[in-house]
Amino acid sequence: MARIAGIDLPNKMVKIALTYIYGVGLSTALAICSKSGVNPEARINDLSAEDVNNLRKILENDYKVEGRLRTEVALNIKRLMDIGCYRGLRNRKGLPVRGQRTKTNARTRKGKKKTVAGKKK
Repeated sequence: MARIAGIDLPNKMVKIALTYIYGVGLSTALAICSKSGVNPEARINDLSAEDVNNLRKILENDYKVEGRLRTEVALNIKRLMDIGCYRGLRNRKGLPVRGQRTKTNARTRKGKKKTVAGKKK
């Protein structure tokens, strides 16, 4: 099992295994494979140590992944909250940020339902 960017990659095709790293999708994984000269259809366990090192070097030098990317995203959200813009306020309240409806749905963002006592008429 190869370890790249602090992640233990499963024994799958290289193009799929690289997507387990935060910040690497399928198109980025294919670009990394072409830069390093690794066959994207090969399995992770079939790679030589040299191939794994090539992948690791390309990820470290050319891409922002895992910790650095998570930090940057968190700082961007914190900046929005600090300046008090609409998106920052929605993030602070834990509501959807990009214009989705909240009367129904939005459960992922709002969390489990909290029942409010009904009014008597």
